[in-house]
Amino acid sequence: MYARGIRPFTVCAPRYRMVKTISVSGVLGLDNTRKFMLAEEKEKEMRVVLTAVYSALREKGYDPINQIVGYLLSEDPTYITNYQNARALIRRIDRDELLQELVRNYLG
Repeated sequence: MYARGIRPFTVCAPRYRMVKTISVSGVLGLDNTRKFMLAEEKEKEMRVVLTAVYSALREKGYDPINQIVGYLLSEDPTYITNYQNARALIRRIDRDELLQELVRNYLG
């Protein structure tokens, strides 16, 4: 019996002459219930990016806290060094979301 009417299908790769039966429910992840955790992943990404930016600024001899605050207040990326791609990293994060997360962690 197949889950929810989903049947396995056969994939044939002519180059290698290989035939494999694949369960669509397994490929689509329908076998197990998964939790959607976008907020946790965003928080984790922000932490990794901020840590990398902090390290890059520190290695270049800047005061990382002052430089990051300058960037957050002005949104001017020149406060962040290009060293170790730190400027590109911090620009991947939405500034408003980053400020929200910083305040949440500070007060929470």
